[in-house]
Amino acid sequence: MAAMHYEGKLKKWNAERGFGFICANDSGQDIFVHVSAFPRDGQQPLEGELLSFEVEPDGKGKKHAVRVRRLGASQSAEAYSSRANVTRARHLSRVPKTSAWPSRLITLVLLAALAWYGYSRYANRVAQIEETAQPAAQLPAPSSFNCDGRKHCSQMTSCKEAKLFLKNCPGMEMDGNNDGVPCEQQWCTSPFAD
Repeated sequence: MAAMHYEGKLKKWNAERGFGFICANDSGQDIFVHVSAFPRDGQQPLEGELLSFEVEPDGKGKKHAVRVRRLGASQSAEAYSSRANVTRARHLSRVPKTSAWPSRLITLVLLAALAWYGYSRYANRVAQIEETAQPAAQLPAPSSFNCDGRKHCSQMTSCKEAKLFLKNCPGMEMDGNNDGVPCEQQWCTSPFAD
């Protein structure tokens, strides 16, 4: 049995909810239509649009429009749309593909900057450790030690030197908490300090 095709005009359309009503030409009756009944061509239904449709009962026995097609100018629009899609596909096939080299270059530059920063931090830390771990030969021997008037941590060059001054010179101002460890904030905080 062939389905009956009806024609009508889209009377009302609620784009947010995706449904509306078609006013049938032959009866003037309003027929419910859901967005899923329209062709999936990317065009939104418009009020006043001429349509061809079939009618089927829904689960509640009410009539609703199915297999909706646009009439008149829309048929030529569908033909134009399919030609435009073919033309667009041909045009896109000629467009050169953009390479990923700019993003790779940016990633490489960021990695190099990160590596440089890490290495400079490492080199500074090694230099600090080498400064604090001066050989004992550079410091004066305890028997010939001379208190030269230096009393503060800012005047010392290493933790070892600060400890010698604290041990051998009276009136030192390098051990604020009197625990026997001088210059705790400047020199003697490193695990490598003597």
